[in-house]
Order: sequence, then C-alpha cells, then structure tokens
Amino acid sequence: MRNKGAIRLLAILFALVSLYQLTFTYVTKSVEKEAQEFGAGDIKKEQAYLDSIRGEGVYNFLWIKDYTYKECKELEMNLGLDLKGGMNVTMEVSVIDIIKAMANNSKDETFVAAIEKAKAMQKNSQKEFVVLFGEAFESINPNAQLSSPDIFGTLEMKDKIPFGASNAEVLKVIKKEADAAIDNTFNILRSRIDRFGVAQPNIQKADVSGRIIIELPGIKDAARVRKLLQGTASLEFWETYSANEVTQYLNAANEKLAAINTMAEPAEAAKEATKEEVKEEAKDEDVALLDKIEETAKDSTTDLNAKEIAKKYPLFSVLNPTQRGSSKAVVGMSHIKDTARVNQILAMPAVQSVMPRNLKFFWGVKPIDKGGNVFELFAIKVTSRDGKAPLDGDAVTSAREQIDQNKAQAEVSMSMSGEGAKVWARLTKDNIDRAIAIVLDGYVYSAPNVISEIKGGQSSISGNFTIAEAKDLANILKSGKLPAPAHIIADEVVGPSLGQESIQKGMWSFIIAFVLVLIYMFFFYSKGAGLTANIALVANLFFIFGVLASLGAVLTLPGIAGIVLTIGMSVDANVLIYERIQEELKGGKGLSLAISDGYKNAYSAIIDGNITTLLTGIILYLFGEGPIKGFATTLVVGIFSSLFAAIFITRIIIEGSLKRNRNITFTTKFTDNWLRNAHIKFLEKRKVFYVISGIAVLVSIGSLATRGLNQGIDFTGGRTYVVAFDQDVSVEAIAKSLETVYGHAPEVKTFGGDSQVKITTKYKIDESGNEVDDEVEGLLYTGLQPYLNGASKTDFLENNRKMSQKVGPTIADDIRQSAVWSILFALIVIFLYIMVRFSNWQYGLGAIVALAHDSIIVLGIFSLCYGWLPFSLEVDQAFIAAILTVVGYSINDTVVVFDRIREYIGLHPKRDRVEVVDSALNSTLRRTFSTSLSTMVVLLAIFLFGGTSIQGFTFALLVGVIVGTYSSLFIATPISYDTSLRVSKVIAKKK
Repeated sequence: MRNKGAIRLLAILFALVSLYQLTFTYVTKSVEKEAQEFGAGDIKKEQAYLDSIRGEGVYNFLWIKDYTYKECKELEMNLGLDLKGGMNVTMEVSVIDIIKAMANNSKDETFVAAIEKAKAMQKNSQKEFVVLFGEAFESINPNAQLSSPDIFGTLEMKDKIPFGASNAEVLKVIKKEADAAIDNTFNILRSRIDRFGVAQPNIQKADVSGRIIIELPGIKDAARVRKLLQGTASLEFWETYSANEVTQYLNAANEKLAAINTMAEPAEAAKEATKEEVKEEAKDEDVALLDKIEETAKDSTTDLNAKEIAKKYPLFSVLNPTQRGSSKAVVGMSHIKDTARVNQILAMPAVQSVMPRNLKFFWGVKPIDKGGNVFELFAIKVTSRDGKAPLDGDAVTSAREQIDQNKAQAEVSMSMSGEGAKVWARLTKDNIDRAIAIVLDGYVYSAPNVISEIKGGQSSISGNFTIAEAKDLANILKSGKLPAPAHIIADEVVGPSLGQESIQKGMWSFIIAFVLVLIYMFFFYSKGAGLTANIALVANLFFIFGVLASLGAVLTLPGIAGIVLTIGMSVDANVLIYERIQEELKGGKGLSLAISDGYKNAYSAIIDGNITTLLTGIILYLFGEGPIKGFATTLVVGIFSSLFAAIFITRIIIEGSLKRNRNITFTTKFTDNWLRNAHIKFLEKRKVFYVISGIAVLVSIGSLATRGLNQGIDFTGGRTYVVAFDQDVSVEAIAKSLETVYGHAPEVKTFGGDSQVKITTKYKIDESGNEVDDEVEGLLYTGLQPYLNGASKTDFLENNRKMSQKVGPTIADDIRQSAVWSILFALIVIFLYIMVRFSNWQYGLGAIVALAHDSIIVLGIFSLCYGWLPFSLEVDQAFIAAILTVVGYSINDTVVVFDRIREYIGLHPKRDRVEVVDSALNSTLRRTFSTSLSTMVVLLAIFLFGGTSIQGFTFALLVGVIVGTYSSLFIATPISYDTSLRVSKVIAKKK
C-alpha cells in the first residue's frame, strides 16, 4: 500500500479531532454532575449553579484557549428529544394573513374567493401559497387586476406596486414582502426562544417556505410554550428616562428593601413586637423573596462580604446600577441568572411605592458581553393616559438596512404613514438629546438618541449594528405593517422519563449488538484477522461519534439505530476483503501477495456497494425531516467512516504484523470450509423462485388493496398521546371513556405494557390555536380521570403523559408526498448508477425489480400483520426510513453479486453463461452469509432491547434484510439474465 505514512497521519489526525470534539461532552457532563451534587436534589439550586458559571471558563484546551460552560454546551454532542425529553414544534407563518394585511383586508369578491380557493388547493399541493393564490385569482376572473385600488393598489403600497402593474409583477412584490415577514417572524421566535433559558434550543427554517422547526429540550409546560410561540408580536416606540433621573428612585428602593431586611430579622425576644410593623412595611412574599436572594448568595459563595452585600443592598446585589450622570436610558445591568429576581423585586409593592407611576422597565434583547451573560435594563416613560406607547408598529410602512456613508456603519432607514409621521415628529421634537426605545414583545431592540426633530416620516436609526443586525431590525420595524402570525401545525412532547428510558434501552441495544458483532468476527475470521477487524470497528465507532459531535448533529434513537446498523453493515467491507484474500491464498499465492491482491480485487465491490447505500442516505437526508434526517446523517457519516476504517486501518495493522513476521490467519478450522464449495443451481431453479415471489407479491398487493396500511398520524394528521398509569388498564374501557368527551371513540392501543397506552384522535385537527390544543388536552384529562387515582391536571401532563404528538392535515400531506418522491427518486438514481457503472441496462432492471419486490413484500407484511403482532406496525416517517434503508442494503448486496458476475464473465468469456453466473453466485455465498447474519444479529438486538418506540422500525429492517438477501440471489440476477437472453434472441433474429 502506497502512502502508508500519509494514511497513518490522517488516521491519527482523525482520532485527535474526534477526541477534541468529544471532550466537550465529557466536560459538560462533569460540570452538570457537580451541579447535581451541589443541588442535592433541588432542581432550582442545580440550575442556579449552572447559570452562575455559564460564562466562566471550565475547560482549558492545551493551554491554548479557555472555553466557558456555555461554549462547551454549544459544542457537546446534542441529544434528540426522544433521548432527552422536551418539545418539538413545527410552525407555519400565515402567508394568508400577510396577503390580507397588504390588501388592507380587501372585500373585493374575486380577492376573497381566490384566498378561499387557494386555501383549499394548499391541502393537496406542494406549491407556495402565493403561487396558489395567483393561480386561483387568475382562474376565477382572468381579467381582474391585483393592482386595482380595491386590492393592492392602496396608498400604503403605491411605492411598491405602481398603477397598472401586471398580476405577475404584483405577485413578485407579494412574494418579496411575505419572505421578509417570514424572516421577521423567524427572528421574533428566535428571540423568544433565547429567553426560555433552555439548554441547546434549536430553531431552523424548514425546506418548505414559511415553516419553522423548533426543538426545546427539557421543556415540560407545553401549554406555556404554545402560548408564547403563537402570541402576536407587538412593536412599540417609547419615550425614556435617563439613568440620572432614575438613580434616586433605585437608591430609595434599595434602602427600603434593606430596611425590610433589618425588620424581618429582629432579635429572638423582640420578634413578636415587630411582627405587625414588618407586615405594614412589606408583604410576606416580599420578605420571602429577599430571603431567597440572601440564600442564593450563601449557596454560591463563602465570602462573608457577599452575604452582607445581599442583606444591605438587596437590589444592587442583583442589579449593577449605571453611574450617576449618564443621560442614556440604560439604568443598570444584570447577569442573566439575576434578571428574573430583578423583575420580582421591581414588581414588589414596597418598591412600587417609591417609583414614579409612569416609570416601567424593559430588558435589552441582546447581551452586551462576549459571554452572552449580561443584559441592560432600560427605563421607559409612560406619557399616555391609557398606558400605551405613543407610537406603534402600524405607523411603519417600510424599513431597510443601509450603510451610513459618513461613519461607514450599518443603520436602518424607515418610512412612516402620514399620521405616524406627525406623531414621530412630535416625539423626536420633545426628546432631543434623549433616547427613544424601540420595543418588541417587551424587549428593547434599540434605543437611539434623538439629535433633532424628524419631519416627513423619513428617518434612520444608528447604533453599533452589524449588517445582519441592521437587516433584522429593519424586518422587525416592518412587522407592524405586515403582521405574520405563526400557527403550530405539528408538535411533539416527549416526557423526560420516556427519554431516559429510551437512552437506557437504546444504549443496551447498542452495546449488545456491538459485542455480538465483535464476537462473530472473532469467531468466524480467527483471532488474527478477526481481532484486526474488531479494532477497526472500535475505531469506526469512535470516528462516527467524533464527526457527529463536530457537525453539531443531533443524536436520536433512530440515529443510534443507524449507527448500530452501520456497524453491522460495515462488517461487509472486511468480509469482502477477507474472503478475497482467502481466495488468493487458495489459489496458491503467498501471504503478502494474497493480501495485496485481496484488497485490490475487493475495492470494486466495496465502492459500488457503498456508493449505492450512500445515494440512499443522501436522498433520505434531502427528503426527510426530524428522526429520518438524524438516521440519514448517521448512515452517511458511518459509510465514510466504515470505508476508512475497513480499507486503511485494517491494512496498516495487517501489514505491520507482516513486517514483524507474525502469521495472520483469515479463518478458523470451524469456518474454513463453510459454504466454500457450494454448487447451487440458481438459474436452473429460477422459475420456482419466480412463482414463490409472485405469490408473495400478489398476496401483499391484495392485502394492501383490502386491509390497507395502519398509517400513523404522520400521513393522516391527528393527535397522539402516550399515557402511563399506575395500574394495568383495558384499551376498550379507555376508548369508551374518551368517547364520552370527544364524541367519537379514539384509537387506543397498548404501548410497551398493559399499564401504558397510545391514544390517537382527530378531534378538531383542522382547527389551530392555543385554545384548541388546551381543549383537546383538557378533554383527554377529563376522560382519563377514573384511571388517574386523583392526579391533578398538572401532574397528569408532567408525569402520566409520556409523549404527545400533533400533525396537521397540511403537513401530513407534505410528509406523504415527500415519502413517495423519496422512494421513487431513490429507485431512479440507483437504476441510473448501476446502468452506467455496469454499462448494461439489464443489470439496472434486475436491481430495480428486486428492490420493488422487496418494498412490496415489506409493505405487504406490515399490512397483513398489523393488529396481530404485539407491537406497533404503524407506517410513519420512520417506516419510510426503514424502507429506504432496506433499499440501500438490498442494492449493496445485489451490486456485490453483479460485480462478481461481471468479473467471472470477463475471466471466462467462452464458458456457458448459466455455468458462469451460477459459479459467481456460489462464490459470494460466504460473504452474503456473513454480512446478512451479522446485520440480522445487530437488528435482532435492537428489536429485543431497543424499546417499543422503534420496534416497528427495526422489524421492517429485519424483514427487509431477509427479503433483500433472498432477492439479490434469486430475483435480481435471474431477471437480468433472462432480460439479457431475450435481448440476445431479438438481436439474433434481426440478423
């Protein structure tokens, strides 16, 4: 092997990078273990400890760079919600409301009818709503103009839609404004999520325009999340106080709190005498809050001065006031862990009594330090009788980012409506040399100082903005004019106990499967070659986790299954190499030459097989969402890592052993002759297998046509809840009890034991909103009360409800469409690859027929067996991942067989074709047996120990591996042979 030094160096660098990435996970787990010990079971104390060190260095990498806990947390291995618990939400920005707002809620008949028709079309279409609206408008009245004054030709839109603009031009403007509103909504949601205090929140735009996917690990209060995420954004412009004006009030508040502290801790003998006096000065909850601040100081430090500061300066111990003399609106700064305490203190009646009635406080939206820990507190002046802002977002007609040519800094230019311009002129005139705060959802985004009165409604906002921040602020300013409410169209809540159970079962399945593969390789290929393959497998596993951590990939339960399956399938490369080496040794070659030729001759089959599986993984990643994407990520990473470990690491070890004159064996006395001299007449018996497969396919199609499939809510839409009880329950009784509240009997199934059930209902699935979600959950609690032993609704939602999932009809249609397209696209890509690679379309046809055969039979078994087997056989996104994995595995097996047939035909061009093909198939039996058996052992371990949530997924893979192995030998090859034979006869007749 050439360039051994470079490959060895690459392997070392690969290992070091993996180790570096995984150390962050080790560090965060160590810190969190310390937090648990500090908290001693108190979750709030534990969280306070983590908050206190959020910006502190906890890891020094080779004395080169210090990493804070926050930075380590961002770089650690991410766990999916199915392993950690939490909430996954898919939101859709209401483009309908954006269009209506742009048209000032036009009552034009054609406009209203087009909106309704586009809504109906959207349920069964993948097109964007703006496109559907244009098509609907055109079909209803081809002569109508969107630019008419009754629709979009309004005064507010005159700068963007000129008089007489064509419908196509108007739709372009609508699309641009809708995209800007979607970006704005995304930024608003991201800001809200950052305020959740959730570790590793994840928010990203989906492939479908207008959809936003949000993951919130550890969230328990799903109702609060839904309410917060679906709330309408509120943009306001406020006058402000300066720090110089507010300092005296903050000092007075602090002094009063200190006095309350002193009165709340009298001498033992004087307690009774002072009790009434304390009650007059402060409420019990105020005293309790001050005690809490002092306790926090005691817990977090041993410094006596810090304890005294917390007692003497209750407010200033958590709020660092701005120095006297400042004219800015910032009156103080706090660490993120203290902001909630500051809010509580400022809301205390004792504090409110010393503050002006027109003074209120808002926090800045962005931290001001690099560590992301310190936030500014702004003082807002209320000048209206109703307590509302003097100017809100409805006044802004447009805003855009630009560069200030004089200062070379990013700024935001904005325009206002006529009425808004008048108010803005008055505001700026009255506040020269003072700040005006721009507030969204209760957080200050910017508080620029006013230099002079601004007339005409045209102005610019400057600050320490980056281009991206200026663009975000411009989008925020436009939110008042273009409201873009976002609705939850799908959500999933996984309880932490179910997540912990998934981790334990997933890890057990992983460990058992891995150990079984190691034992099998050691037994079948001896301690020499088997041990080498096992070292490569361990290195492969290390590399996979390292790469996943470096990519920031989220590890899910299907992801763990993908890793385990990759390990099982990665054995195939070692098997191919070892079998080739044994063939060279049987041919009389020396050990060194046999190893060299064995590796060289195995490359073709290894590369072809892995490329086809890689193509399947890429298609899964492109078309899949959530768990499918996680599965695909681990599969793709595993393929590359497995190839590197199997081809290069094993060869370095083997050639190192040869240099030290160690004898390497590639088989044991028990397995040396296993399937070595098989003489099965595959082609002679092909018609028998055609009949067997034909019957299986017809039965499967018949079942699919009559029984159908047990489609999950991914494809049908609906709500699913997994509920655990303290005792065994009857699914019939549960269904009957819920029928009384829902008006129909939901589907109820046992899920992982007689005390746990899975409930599926379509009650009000076409309706959206917080009140609907709360109603459905409330009715669920009401219907299950007889079985909950008096548990409150809060206890039920946090403890009994292990998981909930909602999929709206629109997203269900999208998932169904993407599933169909992903399978069809995978088949087309594989056909084209094989046709090009083997320069023969008959091979491609044989492979595609075999794949269709495998897919239909797996579908048929799921159709025939659901309701009969003691585990779920729902067809959902995970099932599609299983089908595509079966496709990848089957094509890998088929390509290896085709590769050997091609080789044998090249070696024996004049020999009878039937004899050549049979010889080629027989020569691959040892490899087929080893790969299939090791993969099935892995899958069986996952099936038995991986938990109920992936049993159906694993069952599909098990069936697929068996059927795929069968079809590679008895369907794909005979089909390609018969097709080639028929083509040859047609050509002979023409001649």
